Amino acid sequence: MITQSIEIDRRPEDVFAYLDEHERHGEWQETIVSSKVESEGPVGVGTRVHEIRKVGGREQDTSYEITEHDPPRRSSFRGTAGPVRPVGTVTVEPIEDGSKSRLTLDFNLVGHGIGVLIAPFARMQAKKDIAKSHERLKARLEEGT
Repeated sequence: MITQSIEIDRRPEDVFAYLDEHERHGEWQETIVSSKVESEGPVGVGTRVHEIRKVGGREQDTSYEITEHDPPRRSSFRGTAGPVRPVGTVTVEPIEDGSKSRLTLDFNLVGHGIGVLIAPFARMQAKKDIAKSHERLKARLEEGT
C-alpha cells in the first residue's frame, strides 16, 4: 500500500471538483495519454473511466470504476481490467480555516494472473509517479486551474 499526502492552498471543494474532472487527469498525471469517462451523467458511484497510460515505454489501456463518492471529502476507485489493477481512496481534508486542503491518496496495485509477478515492480514506479503527480496537481490548483 502506498500512502502519500500533500497540502494544497485551495479549498477542499475546489480540489475535489478538479479531481472529479477525470478527463483532465492528464494535466497533472504525466503517464496519462488520454482519459475518457464512459458513463453518462454526473460523476458518482459506478462511474467508469477508460485511460491510456504510457508505462515502461508502452501504451496500456486501463479502466477503473468509482466505488465511493462523497464530495468534497472522499472518493474510492478500483481497476476493472488488466493484469495489474489500481485500488485506492482519495481523501481531501480542510486545514487551517478551511481555505487550504490536505489531499491523501491510499493506493495499491493488485496483480491478477501474470500481474502477480509484475505488481511489486509497478508499485515501486507508482510511488515515484504519485509524488510527481501530487506536485503537478498542487501547482495547477494553486495557479488557479
